Amino acid sequence: MTDTTNVEPATKRPRKMAREPKADAGADAVTTDVDAAPQSMVASAKPQTKAAQVEALLAREGGASLGDLCKTTGWLPHTARAFLTGLRKKGRAIERIKLDGETRYTIASAIAS
Repeated sequence: MTDTTNVEPATKRPRKMAREPKADAGADAVTTDVDAAPQSMVASAKPQTKAAQVEALLAREGGASLGDLCKTTGWLPHTARAFLTGLRKKGRAIERIKLDGETRYTIASAIAS
């Protein structure tokens, strides 16, 4: 008996790709625009993280409700509450205030200033 595990068929057809890569005609224009733009514009175009967005909401004057946090980040309520717990564990003082039957969260340093 012969070993046929590593033998390829005589006529092997080319492998089909799920998608053929497309040539992006606008790629050259995008790179030249970024190269021509000043560095200050490129740095400010960086997207803000969800953590930074939540901290900004908590730092504003009225604080933020759980609904505000969920709406801004797209998180479910239990995820937003877990993030607040994580901030507390990192040493941030989070205060909970009831206004008009709605619980609002603020960073304690924002209240003092």
